[in-house]
Amino acid sequence: MTKIMFICHGNICRSPMGEFILKDLTMKRGLSDRFYIASCATSTEEIGNPVYPPAREKLAQHGISCQRKRAVQLKRSDYSEYDLFLCMDRYNLRNALRIFGEDPNKKVRMLMDYAGRDADVDDPWYSGNFDQAFDDIKEGCLGLLEALIQ
Repeated sequence: MTKIMFICHGNICRSPMGEFILKDLTMKRGLSDRFYIASCATSTEEIGNPVYPPAREKLAQHGISCQRKRAVQLKRSDYSEYDLFLCMDRYNLRNALRIFGEDPNKKVRMLMDYAGRDADVDDPWYSGNFDQAFDDIKEGCLGLLEALIQ
């Protein structure tokens, strides 16, 4: 089983969108049993809070539920528990590496690399553009899934 962790700043918008989009994609392809998928924050600001309502609504528009999800923080010990960490932007990448101390197995990556783009997923908390965040995250997840099942 491949264990995947999505990472963003607060774990209330982008990383839970990644978690639940990828869960939906694997379920629709009958691959759920091959993956364990989670998400977390690099900060402590939102710990315990549910998915931000506009992000939850955007997922629901696509028939994806994120009920019961609460924000959790990335821990140093997660490095040995997961196979791949997918960061939404360069700040998340920097902060994840700070938490881990190092990345000897090259597990920490940018999600949009899997979409063939050297880009960040803009934070819709600030931009308000949940449509673009969803589209970018889904594109990254589709590319990731293709890479993983090959």
